[in-house]
Amino acid sequence: MASWVLSECGVRPLPRIISRSQTGVVHDSPSKNRISYSNKGVSDLKFLSIRVSNGLSRERNWFLRVSAPLKVASVDEDGRGKRVNGIEDEADFNPGAPPPFKLADIRAAIPKHCWVRDPWKSISYVVRDVAVVFALAATAAYLNNWLVWPLYWAAQGTMFWALFVLGHDCGHGSFSSNPKLNSVMGHFLHSSILVPYHGWRISHRTHHQNHGHVENDESWHPLPERIFKSLDYVSKKMRFTAPFPMLAYPFYLWTRSPGKTGSHFHPGSDLFMPNERKDVITSTVCWTTMAALLVGLCFVVGPIQVLKLYGVPYWGFVMWLDFVTYLHHHGHEDKLPWYRGKEWSYLRGGLTTIDRDYVVINNIHHDIGTHVIHHLFPQIPHYHLVEATEAAKPVLGKYYREPKKSGPLPFHLIENLVKSLKEDHYVSDTGDVVYYQSDPELINNSSNSN
Repeated sequence: MASWVLSECGVRPLPRIISRSQTGVVHDSPSKNRISYSNKGVSDLKFLSIRVSNGLSRERNWFLRVSAPLKVASVDEDGRGKRVNGIEDEADFNPGAPPPFKLADIRAAIPKHCWVRDPWKSISYVVRDVAVVFALAATAAYLNNWLVWPLYWAAQGTMFWALFVLGHDCGHGSFSSNPKLNSVMGHFLHSSILVPYHGWRISHRTHHQNHGHVENDESWHPLPERIFKSLDYVSKKMRFTAPFPMLAYPFYLWTRSPGKTGSHFHPGSDLFMPNERKDVITSTVCWTTMAALLVGLCFVVGPIQVLKLYGVPYWGFVMWLDFVTYLHHHGHEDKLPWYRGKEWSYLRGGLTTIDRDYVVINNIHHDIGTHVIHHLFPQIPHYHLVEATEAAKPVLGKYYREPKKSGPLPFHLIENLVKSLKEDHYVSDTGDVVYYQSDPELINNSSNSN
């Protein structure tokens, strides 16, 4: 059943495929968790098999096509009145309960054109963003005024973040249907902001395959209580006190999260399989080339100028990335579940993600805040995510949480961030459906410091 549900997300592969028969297994290892799927026992769906294992070889990338129902029954009537997806009112709703719809129901509700990837349209966004980046840098260097520099840092940090999102689309294959184009553009975009493209792409794939799973998720997953309590006090304060977690990304690339080992730069890391090592080496070389270019620029224009033009915006980008990705999975007004064991499924894990409204920034960072549908169907291009989400809402019902609006800038989300960091510390070591718990010591110390 798990293989059937997971198979309906449909994800585009990268080039080389290594086939080997496998039975469907979910591995519990947090470092090398891999999932195998097959099409046995499913007669009404047409899809390719997927295998991701923790052996010495595996299929590196995956893509499915699914024949989904033509109609979706999202609203029904019964003797007790109107019900949406089997939920009568707010009091009946349990976000941790299995949803009464299937992944195929959501997929069928999304218009067919939302699945179409237009490489020229994607490239046009790259041209737009790169042009803005160079225009901002040229203007700031020309004016060289301390009244201008802070404005430049804020704007350029945001544009670096926009470049990352386009490279993120390359990693998912939603940039285009051409794997070589995706790889070339992904390396260009991510190397320019010191992100190892393949290293990140592979770990991010693990995140999507295991979203909402306590142990197997890769990004901003909760700490089990035993790991949380093993941290020293300083580590806890750094992890749960703003703004320190918003500066975590470069360190995560080198060392990953507490309880996990490996590096995004090292081909022998636990993150990667042997057949992925060449890709990791390629990306590490590209990253090193960019770092060397920045060092060379220090000798040409001076280290202070490089710091002002590139260094400060880089950390602005890091803060954007950590801020947005954290709030995709934390900080909702209601506690949302995390899963493990038999309670976890691809659909249930994906439904715990949260859409956020970044107001005027939405278009700049390519609607990355429209995140629920992206997590369920990462092959949908960013320029179709809003329409796809609107089409899917009647199916999702209360499992979709409308993002709060504000304007013109998303300052309201800072409150969500601070509240979550103060309250969401760890989850129980036992149980297959768990919720965040708070550490009274951290809360008290935080209150005393205020």
